[in-house]
Amino acid sequence: MTALPIDLRSDTVTQPSPAMRTAMYQAEVGDDVFGDDPTVNRLEARAAALLGKEAALFVPSGTMGNLCAILTHCRRGDELIAGTESHIRHAEAGGASVLGGVAMWAIPNAADGTLPLDAVAAAIRPIDHHFPHTALICVENTQNRCGGVPLSVEYMTALGALARRHEVPVHLDGARIFNAAVAGNTTAAALAGPAASVMFCLSKGLAAPVGSLLCGAQAFIDRARFNRKLVGGGMRQAGILAAAGLVALNEMVDRLAEDHANAGRLARGLAQIPGLQVDPRVPHTNMVYATVTAPGWTADRLTAAYAAAGVLIGPSDPQVVRLVTHYGITAPDIDTALTRIAPVLAALRA
Repeated sequence: MTALPIDLRSDTVTQPSPAMRTAMYQAEVGDDVFGDDPTVNRLEARAAALLGKEAALFVPSGTMGNLCAILTHCRRGDELIAGTESHIRHAEAGGASVLGGVAMWAIPNAADGTLPLDAVAAAIRPIDHHFPHTALICVENTQNRCGGVPLSVEYMTALGALARRHEVPVHLDGARIFNAAVAGNTTAAALAGPAASVMFCLSKGLAAPVGSLLCGAQAFIDRARFNRKLVGGGMRQAGILAAAGLVALNEMVDRLAEDHANAGRLARGLAQIPGLQVDPRVPHTNMVYATVTAPGWTADRLTAAYAAAGVLIGPSDPQVVRLVTHYGITAPDIDTALTRIAPVLAALRA
């Protein structure tokens, strides 16, 4: 019998826990578009409380949550500021521009994932009829393409102060904000406090099958609910999904530390494999990025070779691969993965 592959492509491949499956089966439901689904209502209240905001909105995906935030903060012709490595810029199909008519001003992310404050200040447009209006500053926590690095409370506080001086709101793409909170020994509310709005995902490290939450002031969420309908995100008996989200928030946050420890175990093992370069400063959370340095090898080729050996990973850039730990991956799985992939570069060197 062929051994099952160890899937390190993303924390989106998680399977719902037994408690989630039970909760979904037993969920009390209603029509959420009418506001009648009690389980969705409980999830939204729980999310708002955890993030320190007045209200929350359940959406099918993180991309939709970010889009609804942008459509609510910005008018057509406005401009937002985001990092060059941000998910909003890289991996959301340009929705802010295509659907919202919002331009993006990209600032290079620093190595620690932050947007340098002086660069943010310089990017905020003065009032001039030649320029678009700077309507929003977007940051990501954890910052995926910078190695899953968490942004600190101190940085978020400083960014929030800068934004208030310029009267520009901050939206936090907190897809993995609970990873950041666990890594920084803080709370999601503390990290999100300086932001006018924050989105986080249930379906990544928290292991729920579907869903994200957009949180903010009550008036903001009321407007965002309209935009969710506009982009087709209104759901009916969504309590079946929300029930898993409640389990995720109540039972799956603290265990993220296990994923971080497993990522460290994986990084130390990968650093011993000739032909790979792993930054000794990482992993910060549950992501490991490795640069392929073996002659003749690319990220795509290594991904295919590792898959043949029974380990699934993902190419990030032409010479960089990403490996992500998550619920369902144990320390013995990490050791097995390293055993499977250690000989690959030597055996198949071109």
